[in-house]
Amino acid sequence: MMQLSQDLIQRHQDLIEALGAETLKAMLQEMHLIRAFEERAEQLYMQGKVHGTMHLSIGQEATAVGAANAMQEGDYLLNHHRGHGHCLAWGSDPNRMMAEFMGKETGYCRGRGGSMHIADIESNNLGANGIVAGGLPIAVGVGLSIKMRRTSQVCLVIFGDGAANEGAFHEALNMASIWRLPIVFLCENNQYAMSMPVQQAFNIENISQRAAAYGLPGVTVDGNDVLAVYAAVSEAAARARRGEGATLVEAKTYRYKGHSKSDKQVYRSREEVRFWQENRDPIMRFSQLLLTAGLISEAEAAQMRERAVAIIDAAVAFSEASPEPDVADIMSGVYA
Repeated sequence: MMQLSQDLIQRHQDLIEALGAETLKAMLQEMHLIRAFEERAEQLYMQGKVHGTMHLSIGQEATAVGAANAMQEGDYLLNHHRGHGHCLAWGSDPNRMMAEFMGKETGYCRGRGGSMHIADIESNNLGANGIVAGGLPIAVGVGLSIKMRRTSQVCLVIFGDGAANEGAFHEALNMASIWRLPIVFLCENNQYAMSMPVQQAFNIENISQRAAAYGLPGVTVDGNDVLAVYAAVSEAAARARRGEGATLVEAKTYRYKGHSKSDKQVYRSREEVRFWQENRDPIMRFSQLLLTAGLISEAEAAQMRERAVAIIDAAVAFSEASPEPDVADIMSGVYA
């Protein structure tokens, strides 16, 4: 791990100096917060305090944090059903996030959206949805709106590897290409589309290769290296702001948990999961990088984890004390 950290320091030396210690530490803290939220979410589900299903992103924190930090205030976010981490990295309030997760009136969507449909419109987080690839056509609409209003905004749309085999993916990339829309398409490739490994679903090495068919640049990065994700998304966003159009970024990462809570994970071995946990964990790698670079101490690293857990504990307390939605107006906001 020490040698890996030294290699990453050399690879990202300019970026480390440009971002500075405080920003880098803040990014690590965000990764800890996402991990703590997801772990507690699983506990609440097991305790019967959350209903329905949920999709955890434990192991994918670097992609969310790297991408969100590469965007600017005023930009737009669209994400997918495994999106708790994206919202937190975007700056959402953990209290309101947890309240929404637990179906409380104080949640971002007044408890109506739940795990898969959290949105924070005030921060231009237009939300997730439960339809695979559902955010991609919406991103085209957002990108067209930006272009017509002639602002410098960019739309970041995050989707999984499974979504890249939906028709909406191809239609969205084609329209974004011909209209030169300011969109960053971020494919969060966590190796499995529900229960099918990517090797069985794609006859190409990298999903980013598909960008070439639409005349767009495509790049694949290590999705468990937060600075690699930051660099790739930053470059794609800058290109979009220059009026040069969209980019497809593929971040290769890994989910430690099942597709959803009903997933028995018979399609992969425990040894495979353990390998990623022990050798590729994004929080462990970034912590070690900052330690090796002398930017944090062992004590600071431990305090970050403790601080994240405390914030999530407070969020749970806030949510449990919050009111349930009133049955009398439970259908408010629903339309057809």
